[in-house]
Amino acid sequence: MNNEVMREVILKPGKEKSLLRFHPWIFSGAIAKIPSNPIEGEFFTILSSEAQFLAIGFYQKGSIAFRVVSFANVPLDISFWKKKLQSAIDYRIKCGLFNNPQFDCFRLIHREGDGFPSLICGWYNGVVVMQAHASGMYLLLPSLAEIIKELLPNDVKAIYNKSEHSLAFVNGEKTSNHWMYREEKEVTVHEYGVKYVIDIEGGQKTGFFLDQRENRKLLMQYVNGKKVLNTFSYSGGFSLAAIQAGAAFAQSVDSSAKAIELCERNARINEVDSIRHQAICEDVMAHLQSLDNSFEVMIVDPPAYAKHLDAVDHALKGYIRLNRRAMEKIFKPGILFTFSCSQVVSAVQFRQAVFSAGVQAGIQLKVLHQLHQPADHPVNLYHPEGEYLKGQYRDWE
Repeated sequence: MNNEVMREVILKPGKEKSLLRFHPWIFSGAIAKIPSNPIEGEFFTILSSEAQFLAIGFYQKGSIAFRVVSFANVPLDISFWKKKLQSAIDYRIKCGLFNNPQFDCFRLIHREGDGFPSLICGWYNGVVVMQAHASGMYLLLPSLAEIIKELLPNDVKAIYNKSEHSLAFVNGEKTSNHWMYREEKEVTVHEYGVKYVIDIEGGQKTGFFLDQRENRKLLMQYVNGKKVLNTFSYSGGFSLAAIQAGAAFAQSVDSSAKAIELCERNARINEVDSIRHQAICEDVMAHLQSLDNSFEVMIVDPPAYAKHLDAVDHALKGYIRLNRRAMEKIFKPGILFTFSCSQVVSAVQFRQAVFSAGVQAGIQLKVLHQLHQPADHPVNLYHPEGEYLKGQYRDWE
């Protein structure tokens, strides 16, 4: 824990405005003066051009030079971080996430939405998976893990640091995935009547796409007796939710053989046979091209097409191509659940992309739901970039 006297960074005139509006990022172009040899993950006091205190944040090489953890001039001691973690836990208790009879997996910490910039933590039936995307949080993980154990002494079964791929190096040192408290390499979770095996060490993200939990529940309202195609299926979340809700058949498609293997395993533990579910390892665009028009419901949930602003135009073209292909191949009238998890693609841009796809496919669309991330992925009002998951539920005549 950082309890030492921090060095100071001075911003250029006028660049304090975003911090006065509580935005938690400071871009490198806003900095007038920074001490020599800043260390990644080092905490600094941020001052205005007139030497007024603005915030405390940690340094990271890149266009976002500092990420703010406090707008108050307070020591960053154990009590500071304990209070932050307790606040995140209390919020999830208030939202009814702990001890919920309908599911036992959710996001425990969500980046800036919980005041932990670039840190996510998944909760899988008592197994905590921590993943840092910036050095300041990575260096704090051992201390944060101890606090989580202290605050949830009867609930935490194991804690895993899964930051190796999200943050390969910290100050020149190679990061590594490792167990921080006990080991539970595999855990079975439950979500709205469906069981899922979570591969803690080898699974994508923290192990499962927790942000789609409520959208999987929504899908269940529309699939009874229908034939469902789940593209970019990973471990079959949408597919098995559909079957649980009475879908006649679900097909899962993913280009990853490992994902398809996990998907098939999840089908087995839910006692779903090959008559009702089929998992296919294939490129999604190629698979869509080969389809007939028999699927009445499609889920289109690709990985992020754009990681930075320079890639937005290319990403939007990709969303248009993908959604057009899906619209051309779906049984009509059909139902399309379509998503973008690209943070730099706005909800308006994504809607325009889907609109363009509909025009090119020559169909008339209705938007019945605007889909988004659930409450355990809170969005800081002063940090709209945190609203990364955009989706639409559409049908047409």
